[in-house]
Parts: sequence; structure tokens; C-alpha cells
Amino acid sequence: MFWFLLLAMVVVVTAVTLAVVGGGDDGPLPEAGPDHLVDPLPPTRPVGRADIEALRLPLAPRGYRMADVDDVLGRVGAELAERDARIAELEAALAGAQAATVGGPDLFTKPAEPAPEEAPVSGPTAEQAPEPGTRPAAPGEPQS
Repeated sequence: MFWFLLLAMVVVVTAVTLAVVGGGDDGPLPEAGPDHLVDPLPPTRPVGRADIEALRLPLAPRGYRMADVDDVLGRVGAELAERDARIAELEAALAGAQAATVGGPDLFTKPAEPAPEEAPVSGPTAEQAPEPGTRPAAPGEPQS
């Protein structure tokens, strides 16, 4: 049994070595070309959430290719800076429009006081007012 396992292990190691070194007619394995960013971010329109989610950076022997990562981060950083500037511009315009509608052009001038309107008299007039210290008559009670 031992000799069988030893022979099987030698055959497997030999087969793997020949496959890697290229003992066939094709020669050794071709060099693998470096991966490149297949679908970069769109240059003609702003980057959206779907673009970032669909982005797959190519792998290099020690992680990601630094040039591709730098390109993507630079593009996303520029897009964010542009959007932040646009948001600040729109907020300033909105604040200016709100200040104009609230304050109006006469914000610092004193408006003329309106003329007092005559209010309908519902209570007793000066001639009918009771004297101080007396109690007004209750309804249905004769006045003195």
C-alpha cells in the first residue's frame, strides 16, 4: 500500500510540473498581461451611484493597480467638489430669495401708520357708563 501511494504521488507531481513548465508543443505558459480597467467611469456625464456600484477595479500581484485607483478616486473627488460647490451656490441663491421675500425693498423704512378704523360699539357709551363704585344693573333689573 505504501508503494502505491508513493507511486501515485510521483505521477501527480510529474504531471503538475509538466503542465506548469510546458512540456507540450505549445511551450511554456504565456505571460499574463496586466489587467486594465475595462469599464471606466463615464467621461461625458456626471458619475452616479450606479456607476460606482458597477465599478470593479482590476487586481495586480500585490492588490489593486495604484494608477487605476488614483484615477477613480481623482474623478470621484472632482465630482464631489463640483457638487458641493453647486449645492453651496443654490443654498446662497435660496437664502437671497428668501431674504428678499421676507424683508422686501422697504425693510429699513418705517411704514406709515394706518388710520384707525371706527369699531362698532357693543358696550355702554360714555353717557350710559355707570359711575365708579356702583354695580351695573343685571338684565331684567330696573336701573336706578
